[in-house]
This record gives sequence, C-alpha cells and structure tokens, in this order.
Amino acid sequence: MTTRIPVTIEGNLTGDPEHGASESGNEYARFTIAVNDRRLNETTKRWEDVGTVFHRVVVFNQQSRNVANSLRKGDSVIVAGDLRFGTYTDKETGNTRETRDIVADNIGASLKFATVSVDRTPKANGPAADRSATGPVAQPVSTTGVGVAR
Repeated sequence: MTTRIPVTIEGNLTGDPEHGASESGNEYARFTIAVNDRRLNETTKRWEDVGTVFHRVVVFNQQSRNVANSLRKGDSVIVAGDLRFGTYTDKETGNTRETRDIVADNIGASLKFATVSVDRTPKANGPAADRSATGPVAQPVSTTGVGVAR
C-alpha cells in the first residue's frame, strides 16, 4: 500500500534535465529543483535567504520530452505531483538508504521573473500525432450534390 502525498513546489533547476528511456521503453526526465526559503529580518527590514531544500523530480512520457527540450539550469519552475518514498541498497557499503522523489503530474515555467512562448505539441492519440494516418474527409453538402431530406 502506498501513501499519496500531493505537493506543489516552486524553485530553480540546479542542472539541465536528464532525458532517457527505461529498459521497457518508458521515457523519463529527471532533474533537481532548489527551493529557497526567505524571511524578513525584523531588525534590518531586509529579506534574507535562510535555507535551501533540494527536491529530485521525475516526469514521464511526452512531458519528459517537453521538459528536456524546454528547460535549462537556473530556470524557475512550478511542479505539481506526488511525493514518493523508496529504499535502495548502497552498492559500496551495503547499507539501506531512503529516497524522496516527486513524481510530477505537471511542470510549468514560472512567470514570476520570466516570459515564455508556448509551442503546442499534438495530442499523443490524435490524427495530428500520426502524419501518415488518413481518415474520412468531410465535404460540404453543397458540393456533393446530395440534398437533405426532412
């Protein structure tokens, strides 16, 4: 049984996304986001950075290609997804280690300090996704010579 913990974070990419495919052929993109905590110093009345938390993020399928083609180190992003926990055995020490990753449902560039342009990609299962696919072509009634009976 897994626990679903929905999260939304905003931060900056610490490096370019790593894009690849698993042995089963599922595409993924992995990257790390630095989330800075800022607080107002009551004495100086200035904002100060008081800590940074790093989150590893993974995203799959078409969105992984979009992430790899669009985002770069330093870009500010917003990520919504589920926090997942796991364990693995360290190959060097044999100790069990814990992991914390965000499996992203949605990733977007933050527009707080930047502008973006949007290039839409075709839906994965629509006719525009497969340029070789042919389908029925509709003709207006006025050009087919067929009347409409009521």
